[in-house]
Amino acid sequence: MSINSIEELNALVARVKKAQRQYASFTQQQVDKIFRAAALAAADARIPLAKMAVAESGMGIVEDKVIKNHFASEYIYNAYKDEKTCGVLSEDDTFGTITIAEPVGIICGIVPTTNPTSTAIFKSLISLKTRNAIIFSPHPRAKEATNKAADIVLQAAIAAGAPKDLIGWIDQPSVELSNALMHHPDINLILATGGPGMVKAAYSSGKPAIGVGAGNTPVVIDETADIKRAVASILMSKTFDNGVICASEQSVVVVDSVYDAVRERFAKCGAVILNKKERKSVGGVLLKNGALNAAIVGQSAATIAEIAGIFVPENSKVLIGEVSATDVSEPFAHEKLSPTLAMYRAKDFSDAVDKAEQLVAMGGIGHTSCLYTDQDNQPERVAYFGQMMKTARILINTPASQGGIGDLYNFKLAPSLTLGCGSWGGNSISENVGPKHLINKKTVAKRAENMLWHKLP
Repeated sequence: MSINSIEELNALVARVKKAQRQYASFTQQQVDKIFRAAALAAADARIPLAKMAVAESGMGIVEDKVIKNHFASEYIYNAYKDEKTCGVLSEDDTFGTITIAEPVGIICGIVPTTNPTSTAIFKSLISLKTRNAIIFSPHPRAKEATNKAADIVLQAAIAAGAPKDLIGWIDQPSVELSNALMHHPDINLILATGGPGMVKAAYSSGKPAIGVGAGNTPVVIDETADIKRAVASILMSKTFDNGVICASEQSVVVVDSVYDAVRERFAKCGAVILNKKERKSVGGVLLKNGALNAAIVGQSAATIAEIAGIFVPENSKVLIGEVSATDVSEPFAHEKLSPTLAMYRAKDFSDAVDKAEQLVAMGGIGHTSCLYTDQDNQPERVAYFGQMMKTARILINTPASQGGIGDLYNFKLAPSLTLGCGSWGGNSISENVGPKHLINKKTVAKRAENMLWHKLP
């Protein structure tokens, strides 16, 4: 049934609620069978879903969206397949406690236009793993692709034994329907990935919400860094899916003694260093009324140059604007979600970190920051950078897009496509979202006499 009105939405929620209540009684073995089947189906559909997402949204690169869909399905499955999410999680005989997992219930899933299919796959899978149901409110510019991804996961789950209405979606999304879903009395949690407005709406709904803040990732390159690796990593990350991942690099801050070498390396590897006139032209299209211009999001460097009225070679990888201001007055200092990059010259390492701090505070507090340094011989710099940056993810010598989403460059960073930014970014968590955030934990505590309280006769 197509969901296009409040009445149809209410009917959908009722069906999903019934399915979730049934699913809440499933065993870990049953859940894991469903989780595996759904993940494999999503992985099998990664190519057609990527094509759908690019065709509908007009953003990104098919091959890279294939990789994101693969990450959201196979990587997520492998990371969480053995995690206990049902019933008794642990028993501590020494202290007399038992920890029991319960699902939160029905989740409202807000999905962005930048990563529609991969985010829908990811949220569906972690909901299934935790015995929850989820209803998606897709972005209007990517609704068909988002809902198709959700449907593929749902059909595979049903075939593996799940109740038939465990995953739902709005067919014709609107502000009215999204708000109605978020405020619906039977919604138990909102999982919001999207722009600041949507995330703020989720937190203002009166419901428990896990939202994610905006990114504005600065990269510091110091004089001890491997310049070839730093530039290659930044270009690989910044060009990935035309820069739409919110953890992607937005600014590069380079210590003065290696600035020219870094600049030369960028130019040699396909980046375009804009002259003053070109920089002004490109800067003029990055923002619209003070906010990110949607027309440039996920477009190629050549397309953005064309929009700006300048010419660059068709195979240009990134447009780099050499700038000095780190405040809102500088268009290049903002989050750009495209293959455009600000480049700053810093006097020394301390000045570079100061500039990175300013950029984070201006537009990406809580999200992600990067440092390229000799990590084995500069532990004090790694520690100082970690201490000074108010970001939940502090990546060392790592491509930010691939590094921020976890599991690829450091297995200890949880794989996720919903990246919490803590209280700094107005979020409820400061880590990568996973199944553990979608369960309620009950603690059974047996009476145990505290020997310190005993009174001797």
